[in-house]
Amino acid sequence: MKKLILLCVLLAGVAALVWYFRTPDLPQYAPTYREYAYVTNGKSNTVSVLDLTPRPYPRFNVIRTIRVGANPTGVAVNSRKNEIYVVNTQSNNVSVIDAERNQLVATIGVHRAPYFISVSADGKRAYVANSGSANVSVIDLETRKVLANVRVGAAPGLARVSPDGETVVVSNRGDNTVSLLDAPRLAVRATVPVCVHPEDIAIVPDSSKAFISCSGSNQVAAVDLKNGKLLALLDVGKTPVHLELKPDGGELMVSNFDSDNISIIETTTNEVGGSYLIGSHPVRGIVTADNSLLYESNFGSNAVAVYSIDTGKVLGSVGVGNQPDALALTSNQNFLLVVDAQSDDVAVIRMKRLATTSKISRDRALYAITPVGEQPNDIAVKAFFLTERAGRR
Repeated sequence: MKKLILLCVLLAGVAALVWYFRTPDLPQYAPTYREYAYVTNGKSNTVSVLDLTPRPYPRFNVIRTIRVGANPTGVAVNSRKNEIYVVNTQSNNVSVIDAERNQLVATIGVHRAPYFISVSADGKRAYVANSGSANVSVIDLETRKVLANVRVGAAPGLARVSPDGETVVVSNRGDNTVSLLDAPRLAVRATVPVCVHPEDIAIVPDSSKAFISCSGSNQVAAVDLKNGKLLALLDVGKTPVHLELKPDGGELMVSNFDSDNISIIETTTNEVGGSYLIGSHPVRGIVTADNSLLYESNFGSNAVAVYSIDTGKVLGSVGVGNQPDALALTSNQNFLLVVDAQSDDVAVIRMKRLATTSKISRDRALYAITPVGEQPNDIAVKAFFLTERAGRR
């Protein structure tokens, strides 16, 4: 009898351990559901496609490598159709990938030295700032043709379209200004002087205001998009390089590369609420859909920090590959994908348990590391259902 009791206890213990360390439970998905991550590989001139589809769990393996243009950098998805757009900086064009077949289907020429692409919420247009030719290419995604090349300021780094699709905000690094494009008219309606070396852009959900990071003056500019006026210049940490807006739009997280901290801006009052040490050379952040956690890639310490927005504390960090940079969450928020720029891989962190606990490192774990191409730059996740046409192939 004692042996039977001991056996039952042992089996119960094993079951408990299996449950504790298991992959997070995932809901059931239809057979036509697909989810992929697209990683641009700058030195390989390719895009790696990682399979994130639950079967019942994601495999995170590279299922296809797609050759694109020279030095692919930025990547974006279309929320209304199953297409991916890749900016090729050295070949001055944009590659269009069919996500259902994971094949290159078109190449659209733009002007010199583009780095990023922004897609409108209705999926009809894309905007590309051409840093080498001081203009923005406006692309019709239905016809896959350039509608116009709109002249802006010097060395534009980024063109970001507002959620309502009415305004395109362009950060002009060469002359320390921001251009506001009237999207329907394809014309600049205002040029706003801001701060030194404007780069990243975040636009609040109601499209009324934009924030622009200025790495040269350690500031963030707040700009009124309706009136085309500078509202405030906010002092943050050294070299702010990335802006991450909470989904509810209430707070903005600023990654300060050279002061090893983040600054938090209250977007309604245009005030800096505080600054918090986060790790060595923070370079990119991403906030969970429930507005509770910030994941921050620390380029200098090969780790991702986890910051609780509610408590204002760092919960811990997870070691990844060398020089972590771009981040993406899977659609169910169970996994975080981290692009490791120097080690040429994507680290996968299991995140689900982390959202409810701040205990020990067992509650956050490196789940997988997937090799990709040389010098990976950016990542985007696309989740969708196959069309009837694709299902028949």
